[in-house]
Amino acid sequence: MNYTRSTALIALGVAATLSLTACGSDDSAKDSSSKGSSSASPSSANGGSESESGSSSQGSQTGAAKPGLGEDTASRPGAPKTGGKATTGGKVSFCKTANLAISASNAAPDKTSGRIDITMVNRGSTTCSATGFAGVDIKDADHTSNPIQRGHAQPRITTLKPGEAAVFNLAYDIDTTGHSLASPTDILVTPPNETHTVSLKWPTRAGKIKGAYTDVEVYPTHTTE
Repeated sequence: MNYTRSTALIALGVAATLSLTACGSDDSAKDSSSKGSSSASPSSANGGSESESGSSSQGSQTGAAKPGLGEDTASRPGAPKTGGKATTGGKVSFCKTANLAISASNAAPDKTSGRIDITMVNRGSTTCSATGFAGVDIKDADHTSNPIQRGHAQPRITTLKPGEAAVFNLAYDIDTTGHSLASPTDILVTPPNETHTVSLKWPTRAGKIKGAYTDVEVYPTHTTE
């Protein structure tokens, strides 16, 4: 009986020890799990912030890479270039009357075709445009002024550097009968796109005008080259 009790007590002691050991291992496992989760939490929090930061950075980079953002518009075809004359499209201002030396001469090719050349020399310091039709009136001996109509011709680009010349012509038929009623004394010239007029003497060797002043035509400017 004593032996049996001793054996039973020993068995109970072993069972209790095993139970305590199991409980301890569970607690340590829980502590370990708890510590693991708590130590992982800051890591994941930092990872989350890094992920968000990376996402934000990536988003801004993606935004910068969108077509049309951050591009050099001057490199696009047709876009205006900066600097110099390109900012104004390369346009040149029209020649001012004050900067032109203007003269008239007889240039009739034969005895029946009248032609007067009116030359304009750019005496300014910059390049200018004399493109188009000049305004022309012919003053008669009776002190009347007669506007001259334009001939059927298309204007040509006429750009003058300092010292260069442009010419336009007055054309008419020469009267060979000796009964012309026109007695021109002066030619009033207003350069293309200008409002200031100069008065030139009618060339002395120019033939008489056949018909009326309405039969005289003015043609657009062109360079002498």
